[in-house]
Amino acid sequence: MFTLRRWWDKNALKAGLILLAIATAWGVRQTNGVFISETYQLLTRPFQSQPSAKEQVENAYVLELQQRVIELENQNQGLRELVDENKSSKLQTTTMAAIIGRSADNWWQQITIGKGTQAKVKVGDIATGSGGLVGRVISTTPHTARILLLSDPSSQIGVKISRSRSAGYIQGQSGERATLKFFEKDPDVKPGDVIVTSSFSRLFPQDIPIGRVSTINSDASPAPEALVQLSVPISNLEWVSIHPFTPKQDVDAAPAKIVTDDVL
Repeated sequence: MFTLRRWWDKNALKAGLILLAIATAWGVRQTNGVFISETYQLLTRPFQSQPSAKEQVENAYVLELQQRVIELENQNQGLRELVDENKSSKLQTTTMAAIIGRSADNWWQQITIGKGTQAKVKVGDIATGSGGLVGRVISTTPHTARILLLSDPSSQIGVKISRSRSAGYIQGQSGERATLKFFEKDPDVKPGDVIVTSSFSRLFPQDIPIGRVSTINSDASPAPEALVQLSVPISNLEWVSIHPFTPKQDVDAAPAKIVTDDVL
């Protein structure tokens, strides 16, 4: 006991400093150095010059310009992707149009674009985005057009598996996915398969990309179903490409249950 007391009397200061250093290091780590930063700001504040009202306005204006530049760069990137998509597409493009209207109550059902009949947009034209199909034009004015989205539950589109050609139709689910319902009881399908519009579709040209198979429900009746992840980010669309198309009128040669797709 006497030895321990002598050691403490001799090394108390050193032990205290070591414990203080450890506690300080632990505190800095836990607070990410916030305390040190705030202490520095407090101590140096009297020596810092405060910006004048004019400088504050100028700084705010510069910040606004920087934010606008960032937004324009993001918009240009989206347009470049859309232009590249159009170059590789077999569809003829009439125009590219900005989305100017979208109701929160019908977010997954319809959009309004800022181009209409004066830009040669007509009912029946096809809308695509980066990744594939968006929907079709269902009404127009001279300067606007309304597009029914493929994510609308009332939108049914004839499709096929690109790999195996197994046919069916997809129905929107008011989200980034759609349900694919097959016509045959034993379709050749597997997760990852690409889905495109089929030649049986009355309202859409064939071979437009739609999405990929996510999961398969083989127990569905009367035929298997699959969940499809849509290629186009429907939730945050800003621009679309409009392609001229005239819906097919003569469909007598197609199977009856297939030509009932594309219901509005």
